[in-house]
Amino acid sequence: MSRFLVIMLFLLLCLGALGVVWAVTNLEQQAEREFGPADPSLSFFRRLSYSVQLVWNWSRVTQPFDLSGQPRSFEIQQGETASLIAQKLAQEGFIADARLFEIYLLYAGLDTRLQAGDYKLSASSNMIEIAHALQDATPLEVPFVILSGWRLEEIATTLPTSGLSVSPDEFLRLSGNPDLLGLPAGLTDWSGLVSLEGFLLPDVYRVRRDITAEALFELILSNFDAKVTPEMRLAFEKQGLTLKQAVTLASIVQREAVVVEEQPVIAAVFLNRLNAGMLLQSDPTVQYALGYNRDKETWWTNPLSAEQLQVQSPYNTYLYPGLPPGPICNPSLSALQAVANPQNDSRYYYFRASCDGSGRHSFASTYEEHLANACQ
Repeated sequence: MSRFLVIMLFLLLCLGALGVVWAVTNLEQQAEREFGPADPSLSFFRRLSYSVQLVWNWSRVTQPFDLSGQPRSFEIQQGETASLIAQKLAQEGFIADARLFEIYLLYAGLDTRLQAGDYKLSASSNMIEIAHALQDATPLEVPFVILSGWRLEEIATTLPTSGLSVSPDEFLRLSGNPDLLGLPAGLTDWSGLVSLEGFLLPDVYRVRRDITAEALFELILSNFDAKVTPEMRLAFEKQGLTLKQAVTLASIVQREAVVVEEQPVIAAVFLNRLNAGMLLQSDPTVQYALGYNRDKETWWTNPLSAEQLQVQSPYNTYLYPGLPPGPICNPSLSALQAVANPQNDSRYYYFRASCDGSGRHSFASTYEEHLANACQ
């Protein structure tokens, strides 16, 4: 074998190794963004294995098994293992997949902190919420989870099974009238908002069961103020966006992107379209305008019909230019960061779902390229 071939083989091996390292690092970062930090005691291979399975099954972990489920009793007896508890939860109809639930417990290090006792659980809670609820049979504090991409009504529906004393009606009344809250001034001027849609940063909040609605909103908005840094706000300004406009765009990016790493590219597409005076033509804005679909029992109607795309609403970006009047959901920190730091060298103006079912998108600079990306 010639020296040239040996060198080329070595370079290919190095590039392959770098690609593997990048993929592993990106996967672990995505798992941490979506599910929180992994248990530091896990070995590298266990952490990687759990991260892969959780990211691959993101919707099954984060979506409730039964949205109409009512609170029911569930008992953990002394000495029961995490595996047995997961099997009981599946058998009794609280979760869809016992092994996936156990994997989340192991990933988060919650498997060793499950406590014996009687619990009130509901299948309308997702696996993350149930896992945290099982940490203490009679906790003074409970985890209140806001998932990325939820609109206000979706957050409100989790309150009856959250363990908090705040009612859905009170939550929606105050979130739609921020001036009633009397929130202290911080980085954000909350008094200028007509709704808190978009500003309830997705996270796991540890709160007392008897917390008031006012205190709950102050906690969540303080988290937004702390994590949406002055540097991010300056980056929004450089994009020509006010804070509300940036949050609005981030909410669209959140609903459009399935893969987190595509968020900066999708943000760049919409910024390019705004700067070119093009319609955004984003399906999630129409879904928001349509509201709750009783037939499909979802706030996010998919697919949309040609008639639905013509719904008369300022949120319909197929009909009205520019950004909609406000956010359409509560975007994650990563979506907000994508708007602050979009892919600067992007010349894309179009994107559509890839044909391989991966959740990724095919991007195009021209409409002709966009048409060529259609699935055959």
